[in-house]
Amino acid sequence: MKLLDIYAKMKSDLDAIEGQLARSVTSDHALLSDASTHLLKAGGKRIRPVFVLLAGKFGTYELSVLERVAVPLELIHMASLVHDDVIDNAETRRGQLTVKSKWDNRIAMYTGDYIYGKALALVTELENPQIHQILSKAMVEMCIGEMEQIRDFFNTEQSVRNYLLRIRRKTALLIAISCQLGAIASGADRRTANLLYRFGYNVGMAFQIRDDLLDLLGTEKQIGKPPGSDIKQGNITLPVLLALQEPKIAGELLVEINNIHTSNGAGETKKALNIIRKSAGIGIAEEMATRYINKAIDALSGLPSISAKKNLTDIAHFIAKRNY
Repeated sequence: MKLLDIYAKMKSDLDAIEGQLARSVTSDHALLSDASTHLLKAGGKRIRPVFVLLAGKFGTYELSVLERVAVPLELIHMASLVHDDVIDNAETRRGQLTVKSKWDNRIAMYTGDYIYGKALALVTELENPQIHQILSKAMVEMCIGEMEQIRDFFNTEQSVRNYLLRIRRKTALLIAISCQLGAIASGADRRTANLLYRFGYNVGMAFQIRDDLLDLLGTEKQIGKPPGSDIKQGNITLPVLLALQEPKIAGELLVEINNIHTSNGAGETKKALNIIRKSAGIGIAEEMATRYINKAIDALSGLPSISAKKNLTDIAHFIAKRNY
């Protein structure tokens, strides 16, 4: 089944999630309301809410309960993007101006804080303390991941292991707990919740690696921002680290990265992109993403054969090959 078919089957519930997202960030303060809904209006895959809802199928499915997990998780993701765009000095996201570009850094930082606060307020409507504990711990880990990324800006000597630990915290963890918390909120047993966590974690790792590949290989129309944005912002991703391990091109690539660094974001990325695209690092990174997807699908093998399991498998395959 194609991804659009899965979304079509879930349309009414996803529409309810979308409506709750909009209501959650609407404020009596006009500027805060406009800034908070800006990214929401730009759209998105809503992959975290989708995982919450599908995981909820393994227990007692109640939308009124699951949306109090799905909406906060998407809000946390949105808030992190607003903050990221300030850190990265990013001008566009999803083909639209970022909050910091449309307004300024101060508005963006307080907007992100506001969205985080609304997420926490919504999830407190669920009485299960385990959900609160898992969510708060994940938010702490995400912040550590962000700090690690800042620390490693333009650090061409960082290890692949450091990169993997960073994307675990920044991306994979939130996707993992989307699956886990959907199961817990629906009353699924611990084994099911753990298997879904494993699925989400491995999908999340593949998702970020694929995202990093798209930044190097995609077009601005596909990815909603100029290709090479990561390296321009100092974010040295997996394909770049792997390319730097190739003696024949490492020196030339280091020169180009240094030129980008010293230009304070005004440098040209075309030469660096050409070097990386021709490197073996692209293929190795793609293989690593595929291995994570295979691990994710393997985690599902221990779950009941219901339609949600097939949907999760199909989404995993989509993530492995996605080009947007």
